[in-house]
Amino acid sequence: MNAIKVEMATIPENVSLARIVAAGFLAPLDPTVEEISDIKTAVSEAVTNAIIHGYEERDGIVCMQLSSMEREIKIEISDTGIGIENVETVREPMFTTKPDLERSGLGFTVMETFMDSVEVSSIPGAGTTVIMTKKLGASPQ
Repeated sequence: MNAIKVEMATIPENVSLARIVAAGFLAPLDPTVEEISDIKTAVSEAVTNAIIHGYEERDGIVCMQLSSMEREIKIEISDTGIGIENVETVREPMFTTKPDLERSGLGFTVMETFMDSVEVSSIPGAGTTVIMTKKLGASPQ
């Protein structure tokens, strides 16, 4: 098993950093370009949600933990922000709490499209954790 943990400030520039870290972590597993793209897209959505919705423009920390066992990748994005009152409601396509910011409400839908599983747990006032997993295809030889 391999694992890494990265903590980053809640600034928009760190979404790109999270994508780069995820791609670098995956590199030794020799994923396809499509697998890297899928994972980077899901990471972008999860980190963006934590920054925009978790902290609502306040300073904070987003934690990203990546682990791999054989060819299964697990990515955990967590924050200690405001949390989510009703997780099922926010997971509905097109639901957004920030229509004024032109948010599409598709963050969780995108994550679910590109990953094999997406679990969300949240405690109002204490933060949110998103755990995403993806099994990579056979390693090209």
